[in-house]
Amino acid sequence: MLVLFILGSVWIGVLANRATQKGSFMKGFFLGNRGLGAWALALTATVQSGGTFMGFPSLVYTHGWIVALWIGSYMVVPITGFGILGKRLAQLSRRTEAITVPDLFRVRFGSPKLGLVASLFILLYLSFMMFAQFKAGAIVMKLAWPGSGVLAMNEDQEPFLLNEKSLERLAEDGVPANVVEKLTPLVGKGFRSAMELIEPVKAALTVDEFASFKEPIIKRGTQLDWLYIIGLLIFALTVVGYTLMGGFLAAVWTDLFQSVLMFFGVLILLFATLSQVGGLENATRKSLEHTGPGFVFGPGFDPKAAATASATTTATSAAPVATHEFLPLSLAISFFVVWVWSGVGSPAGLVRVMASQNTQVIRKSIYLLSVYNLGIYLPLIIICISGRALIPNLPTSSSDEIVPRLAIMTTKDWPCGSLVAGLILAAPFGAVMSTVSSYLVVISSGLVRDIYQRFIRPLATPMELRKAAYTAMIFAGLVSVAVNISPVQFLQAFIVFSATGAAATFLIPAVMACYWRRATVAGILSSMIGGASTVLTLYLLGIFGVMPAQPFGQLTKFHPYYLLNVDPFLWGLLASGTLGIVVSLLTTPPDAKLVSKMFDAEPVA
Repeated sequence: MLVLFILGSVWIGVLANRATQKGSFMKGFFLGNRGLGAWALALTATVQSGGTFMGFPSLVYTHGWIVALWIGSYMVVPITGFGILGKRLAQLSRRTEAITVPDLFRVRFGSPKLGLVASLFILLYLSFMMFAQFKAGAIVMKLAWPGSGVLAMNEDQEPFLLNEKSLERLAEDGVPANVVEKLTPLVGKGFRSAMELIEPVKAALTVDEFASFKEPIIKRGTQLDWLYIIGLLIFALTVVGYTLMGGFLAAVWTDLFQSVLMFFGVLILLFATLSQVGGLENATRKSLEHTGPGFVFGPGFDPKAAATASATTTATSAAPVATHEFLPLSLAISFFVVWVWSGVGSPAGLVRVMASQNTQVIRKSIYLLSVYNLGIYLPLIIICISGRALIPNLPTSSSDEIVPRLAIMTTKDWPCGSLVAGLILAAPFGAVMSTVSSYLVVISSGLVRDIYQRFIRPLATPMELRKAAYTAMIFAGLVSVAVNISPVQFLQAFIVFSATGAAATFLIPAVMACYWRRATVAGILSSMIGGASTVLTLYLLGIFGVMPAQPFGQLTKFHPYYLLNVDPFLWGLLASGTLGIVVSLLTTPPDAKLVSKMFDAEPVA
């Protein structure tokens, strides 16, 4: 089924390639000749990404019902995004003849410097999003691989394993023989994460030995997961290949095709999981038995705290109460705001609006996408609650795999179950493919249009631009593959950083560019840099542990410091807005003719 799905996507890429030949290469390849209709604009699977089917379900499975509140505001993203910026942004893109978001800022304010800064920020954020998507695509291919097992899947090869060869290489690395001998009892035992490997190693060695040889032991204990690597390469070749052929239209048309498959795949999986678990109430009760009260009530369940507590309680004592707060009230309010406004400020989303046919198309797409989002996210919450009841002990490091696992497990006894499982798996695979193809187009356009053509080769021929675009896409794909040889544990962590960072950087500048005549180049630059630096600073403080640890947020090292228990995005938005307004008012007003061209009615021919 997945092979048919891949072939269908490639065929769409071929059709898109023919369609892009009708206009100039730049406008056709990067903007689809501004021909998006309502369905193509609304059912854009770029809104549904690897985070939808991997990262978000992982959080529901790990923390419970509270995550429904975390994602609840996403239902109104189309209303805020298309409603607030859609019509005006589409109008500006036509007046400026902009092909990319940096193009729009450059022409709107008459500043090449502003366009370059916007390009660099887009490349930063979309690169992180790309890395997360490649991991998701590789996981789907790996779990669907023939012979990988229905439920065992990748349990036949743990990511961390000490064997005889590992011990031999440790000796070659200079680890003393007495230390290697102490590790012999661990030979053959697999571990799901580096932390699981570290615990028995620490117990077997002295404090000094552990401090001296921890790194080489982890390095030699890391196993190469060949199924994952093969899945990663197949995914990369497929998505980069059809995007190279069709560019923007390939991304859009495959989005439409994949969005339909997603919708039906999610509904099938909803029926399969609820049927097997015996209804939603039974699923919730069973999940509660396997976890603790935090899975059903706020502020969320913490598996690490529960494991620690259960180890110290007697068999007759009450179930341990989670101490980790995934979503305290202040953070819950933050996240409700985050997903609304980060959806508005996404550069990939802004480009879609710029490519729409007219205002009527944008208006129709608001209704279509609102209903579609409701039909995707609400069932996924129910599916993952049922997943905790059906697969109660999935390790935290593998929770990104819950949807693919459920797809295979719940359909294995059905007639043509493998075919149905493939149809369900096409949902996350399609979401990831469409997201990556869209981001490849945006990244390539940033490198080619906004950097190469503007600053390096202003007189480049269409053939040169085409080669540069292909090279940029291939390079982005290779980097993403290299990063995902050893991927981040929680896919959603990268997605949250990318989405919130991009929105904190671009949302206020986009609103100012669309609606404020007094906005200046210095003001927009200050707004972009202020929003981005605020978010980046808070993330660095959290990642490097500069500030005291906080008992809430995601269970991963790639997390921010929540100043006053509020998400960094809101601080970034505050800094961006304040700096943008203040600096614009303190600097010289923009050229009156330029402002008139952007805001005033054009004379009738």
